[in-house]
Formats: sequence, structure tokens, C-alpha cells
Amino acid sequence: MKKKKGLNRRAFLKKASLVAAASTLPLNLVEVVWGKEEGEKFTFACISDAHLTHIKGTKFVRNFDEGLSKAVAEVNFMWPRPDFVVFGGDLAQLGKKEEIDHGLEILSKIDVPIKFVIGEHDYYLDLGEHWQEKVSKLYYSFDHKGVHFVVLNSILTYEDWMKKWPSAEERMNQMARLDNPQGSPFMVGEEQRSWLKKDLARVNPETPIVVLSHSPLYKIFKPWNFWTDDAEAVQEILSPFKKVTVLHGHVHQVLYNQIGNISFLAFMSTAWPWPYPVSYTQKPNMVPKMTVFMNRADPFHERDGTGWSYVDLESGRVIHHYQLWENQPRTVYFDQEVGHPVDSKYQDPDKRIPPQEHY
Repeated sequence: MKKKKGLNRRAFLKKASLVAAASTLPLNLVEVVWGKEEGEKFTFACISDAHLTHIKGTKFVRNFDEGLSKAVAEVNFMWPRPDFVVFGGDLAQLGKKEEIDHGLEILSKIDVPIKFVIGEHDYYLDLGEHWQEKVSKLYYSFDHKGVHFVVLNSILTYEDWMKKWPSAEERMNQMARLDNPQGSPFMVGEEQRSWLKKDLARVNPETPIVVLSHSPLYKIFKPWNFWTDDAEAVQEILSPFKKVTVLHGHVHQVLYNQIGNISFLAFMSTAWPWPYPVSYTQKPNMVPKMTVFMNRADPFHERDGTGWSYVDLESGRVIHHYQLWENQPRTVYFDQEVGHPVDSKYQDPDKRIPPQEHY
């Protein structure tokens, strides 16, 4: 009997330690349970929008470095280990080689493969030349355990706008501005949409699709370029598939939407939070009515509204657990009855707290 009790105790302690580890899973953790075989699942983590900013020499902005380094440290403590990590774009702030190389050095401490998405801050200085040489292709696809992943370069824009600037630096500075009347909206572009059609033509419509982009593949607020001009054309290409999830960066805030067969969920930023576009009352916005805002008690705190999340995908539906630095955690899940994502605690307006209305 003693031997049996000892074995039970060791088994209990081992199980308890695994549960404790799982409770601290960081960084946009995504658990996929909708592969080829029933019950098959895997995990990947996501980090996004680091905005590493070069000052001079070997000096970079401290806060942004620390945000990315914190994320890397936490993903390395994840157990079980993720199959891979997604970086969601804007590794650099002004597209400098120094910024991209510095970011790759920090990310090199992650001991699993990384899938990269390019952001506009990485692209518009040299039009992705250094990125393609040192980081990854600008768009590509891959299959992993029964799920088809598509990585899109969603931050292209019109040729006329590209040619109007006297230098590459000025082009980058213009695209990096938030509220810029001289800006230009993002797009995926005809060439890439044609590639996407061909890529998906070989995929069974029953296969789950995960699209990774930097900008949201729907239209939210044009003045801040929370906008992709040909979003509807991309959505149409994805329409034959029964279970589609778009995971995107760029917006630096809790944001979720449902359009037809597509669920959209935003990554958090490791750099800084953004206010919601509804705060800019001078111009109309199309922030999803279903999104409940972050309860940011202090929107000027450098860590309030930044962080990570982990996502469970069960039977092709999303449960998104936001883990926010200096803020309360949130869970957004797909409600089968209403047919779109909802917040597990705050979807009911009567249950919201003042900072979710005044941020």
C-alpha cells in the first residue's frame, strides 16, 4: 500500500506541475485542435509589433527593447514547447538594417522555428530588400499537422504614392506617421491575390485555414491606416473554406470581428498601446460593434495595454485569452448561438467597467 500511495503522489505532483506551467503560458499562445485526425492538436506562439528604434551606434530605445526581450524570455519558458513562433510584423520602427538585425539578435534566443510576417515599418525604407535577405520571403504558405497557413504581405500600396517621395527615407517617414493626410492605404495587391488563388486551389475546402497578416484584412479606420483597400477581394478568395481565422498585428489593441466565414483577431504589441479609433471623434470609424475595448486605467502607462495572448482553436473556433501587462486578462471565444466572437466577461454592456468606455 505504501508503494502504491507513493506512486500516486508522484503522479499527482507531476500532473500538478504541468497544470501550473500551463496556467502561465505566454505570448499569443495558439493551441490548434483541428488537424487531420480528430483530437490532434498543436501549439504555436505569437509576438508582434516590437518597433525597435535605433538611436545611434549601439543605442536603441530602451522600452521597446525590453518589451521584445520580455516576450522572448516568456516564450522560452513555455511548456509544452510550441511547434513554432509567429512574429506578426513591425520588428523595426524605420526599417533600418540596424533595427532589423538588432531584432533578429533578440529573437535568436528563441529555441523553436520562427515564421515571419512583414510590417510596413519593416518594408518602406528599402522595399523589403534587407528583410528578404536576412529574414524571410514577403509572402508564402505552409502546412502543419492538417492546417494550411498563409502568410500575406498586406502592407503594399499604390505605385503613384511610392514614386512621389524624393528619397527612401522620406517614403519611410511618411508611411510611419500615424495620422498622415499624405498617407496611402494598404493592400495585398493583384499579383499576390492571384498567387493566393493558386495556392488555395489545391486545398480541400474542409481544411482549416489560418491567415497571418500584419494589417487587418477588413476596414476599420482609414486615417490611422487600420485599413486594407482590397480586403473584400481577399475575403472573397477565402469564402469557399468553412473554417478561416485571420490573425493580424498592427492595431496594438484587443480587437475582434466576424465577417461571413472568417474570424478576425488582433495580436497585442510588445511596444506601446494605441487608443481606439472611436476616440478620434472628428471622423467616422468602423470599429467592430462586437469588440469590447481594453479596460485601460492608464493609457499613458508604457505597459498598460501591451502584452500577449494565447489562443485555443477547438473544432475550428477560436478561444482567445489575452494576457495583458499591467491590465486584467481577457478571454474572447466564438459563441455558436450568436455566430461570432464574444467576450466571456464583458460582452454584456451592464457588466462593463468605466475604463472600457473612457480610455
